Amino acid sequence: MSDVAWEIAHSIDANASPAFAWSYMTSVANWDDPPAKFELDGPFAVGSSGTTRMPGQEPLRWHIRRISPMKMYTLEMTLDRAAMSFEWRFDRLTDRRTRLTQHIVLKGENAAAYVAQVQSAFTSSLSAGMNKIAAAMERAEASATESQNHDSARKVLPSSCSDSRT
Repeated sequence: MSDVAWEIAHSIDANASPAFAWSYMTSVANWDDPPAKFELDGPFAVGSSGTTRMPGQEPLRWHIRRISPMKMYTLEMTLDRAAMSFEWRFDRLTDRRTRLTQHIVLKGENAAAYVAQVQSAFTSSLSAGMNKIAAAMERAEASATESQNHDSARKVLPSSCSDSRT
């Protein structure tokens, strides 16, 4: 299955630390792409399987094929004599910025049978989807940072300073 029938890639720079970006994207609970619903059976580890559910369609099974912690992971979906892979890369730009790249590849002896369907599903939506992911990730990190700063401030303030009656 080395014959690539179709591929697409898109990158976006997110205002999120590399560690947060990795943590966010390796938590399937954060994969928000309605109407699709995602499930992972087990830990986010090589060999673990997952399911994508779409209304009115059969569930799509996939597995985690490869992980290089903090750098990349690849999900693979087996089709009839073909496979589709979704590689996510995390490139550190600064301590607080990460370039996210998604590379989708359709390959295999029967891949041509899936090209039209895959193209229509991803060509027009990949950029917007990646923008949505980056924005959600940025909001989540800002919220987590704000919460941590608030908790730290409460611990630092003497009790008399935090008492509104004084």
